[in-house]
Amino acid sequence: MTKHTPTEHIDTAAPAADALAAQVRQLNDLLARSRATLIKTDTTVAYSVKGEVTVDGHRVEYALIPPDGVLAQLNRWVKMAPHKQVAALAERLHEHTAADFEREVTGFVMNALRRAAGAGVETGAYCWDALQRPRERADIAFQLALDRIDAAAVQRKASLAADRTRESINLARFPDTFRAAAGMRRKIIALLGPTNSGKTHEAMLALQSAKSGVYLAPLRLLALENYERLRAAGVAVSLITGEERRVQAGASHIASTVEMLDVQTPVDVAVIDEIQMLGDADRGAAWTAAVCGVPAATVYLVGSAAARAAIESLAGRLGCECEVRILDRKSKLAMGEKPLESLRQLKAGDAVIAFSRREVLQLAEQVSQAGFSVATIYGNLSPEVRRAQAEAFRSGQAQVVVATDAIGMGLNLPIARVIFTTATKYDGTEDGPVPAWLVQQIGGRAGRFGLAETGTVLGLGGPVHKAIRKLLAAPLEPIPRTGFYVAPSMEHLTQIGRVTGEQRLLELLALFRRNIDVHDVFFVPTSLAEQSERARWLDGTRMTLEQRFLFSLVPLATRIPKFQTLLWTWARAVEQQRPSRIDAVGLREGRSSLQDAEDACRTYSAYAWLSYRMPELFPEGAAAVEMAVEASIFVNDMLKRQNRGGERQHRRARAPQLAR
Repeated sequence: MTKHTPTEHIDTAAPAADALAAQVRQLNDLLARSRATLIKTDTTVAYSVKGEVTVDGHRVEYALIPPDGVLAQLNRWVKMAPHKQVAALAERLHEHTAADFEREVTGFVMNALRRAAGAGVETGAYCWDALQRPRERADIAFQLALDRIDAAAVQRKASLAADRTRESINLARFPDTFRAAAGMRRKIIALLGPTNSGKTHEAMLALQSAKSGVYLAPLRLLALENYERLRAAGVAVSLITGEERRVQAGASHIASTVEMLDVQTPVDVAVIDEIQMLGDADRGAAWTAAVCGVPAATVYLVGSAAARAAIESLAGRLGCECEVRILDRKSKLAMGEKPLESLRQLKAGDAVIAFSRREVLQLAEQVSQAGFSVATIYGNLSPEVRRAQAEAFRSGQAQVVVATDAIGMGLNLPIARVIFTTATKYDGTEDGPVPAWLVQQIGGRAGRFGLAETGTVLGLGGPVHKAIRKLLAAPLEPIPRTGFYVAPSMEHLTQIGRVTGEQRLLELLALFRRNIDVHDVFFVPTSLAEQSERARWLDGTRMTLEQRFLFSLVPLATRIPKFQTLLWTWARAVEQQRPSRIDAVGLREGRSSLQDAEDACRTYSAYAWLSYRMPELFPEGAAAVEMAVEASIFVNDMLKRQNRGGERQHRRARAPQLAR
């Protein structure tokens, strides 16, 4: 049996006390005896056991968290004294731990082999690599391996139609589906570096000097900003986003959101911004498609250096020449020596960061009460409002900006200091530590070159300051060299439907997911959970497959009941071939809430999105765009009133003192 040693230990250098060092050694001894490693996920601390078993000639390696391997939630663990950590681990680890878990894995492998033999399928890496997931619980990994065996069995039982299905969605040939790009000799130039390293500026200079080109942005706000940048440089350019079109006749350039990529029209230069989004499970598929499919002679990839290995790997797969340039930050960035102890210690030019709309609005009110004029930026705001709020800060009308991580992309602001009010962020399930890359991206906004020459990062209060200091200095985890996300296109689903006769969107999505899950892992399916949930009820309508697919992608948060009802109403109208009109929401000062106005913006934008794709059934797209602009103005005016009220009160309170 191979001898295993733990790869992660608690640092014994920092604690000076002998007792503490002894406890740390005891903890590491416990791990070593059990061939275990202490694992920290985003939310929990656990121990993972590594080993291998051989069953009927099948050698299977494993690295998993045993059933009792979760020790504590991460936020609790970090607060525990070392002797309590030792005690918690000692309760779970004993001299038979490794052997007991090995027997459990052996039993599972035996059952899995029997299951595979009964289905007439072979086992192999496609199955057993599910057991080499040191951050995964054993029961989840076991089920994943069985799911893969079951998927293989389904495929084996399938007839010629199933073979054609697999052939039609063979992701090993995914890049070949972009015929224009595949037929070109392309060069990739990766401009990588931290925030404020000038990488986007360099790429945009190359784009604006090209005879033709395209800029692909992660956000509508960024597409709009660089559209105007190109126009200011005298470039004939059109703006194309999901909700808006500004088409200039004879335009040589296009600025668009990455999802709106034109894969048919060859250009000289393309710029794909925020390339580290390749690793994003929700939206990464759009970046995979952009790199594979943009028909440009020279493709600039702009983003974090964490994407370097992934870019080189993908370029190699595509057969593209690849040049990587690592750029350094142009201005200084430092962690403040001391934390900010009070919001009254803020200065003009500060950015105050929280991670929810509610916290941002509360902080904006507190900062305003402290005597500062405030700009407010968060994800629910439309691009127009975010831009207006950013301009208020940029021009000095607002002294302080209070923002979520929405400030991390696409807003160049004269920020001198970034102050984090918390080091935790809700991840959809529970609060956990803010990812290091996000702290570095937001913190890097301090000290924009040419605007504020030196940037400082602070925490509000000692504990937050200490946590942010550690995250700001943490090395970035590289994006993997394989596992690039791919989303199903309408063409994929049509091909599957043609060879199987299946027309239910939910089943077609499942076929796509299942088939590519057991094939080439260089390209993998993106998350289809939300799309599949919509498909479940869309399949109950009489809409065409193409219409149902389109509705499954409408940018509207259907987890919110009012938006789910709205989408259902529109779907019923499409089903009946009845045009939907856009009704203006009566926004009135003093009677309409900020939430009402934000929801109106999203409603109008969703209608405009549908109008560009189904103009006969959503004929009032231009009106929807105008209404969205009006609603955005209402939101911006409301934020300005709210965020200046406290400042006026502060000035009135100080007036008698100044008079004396």
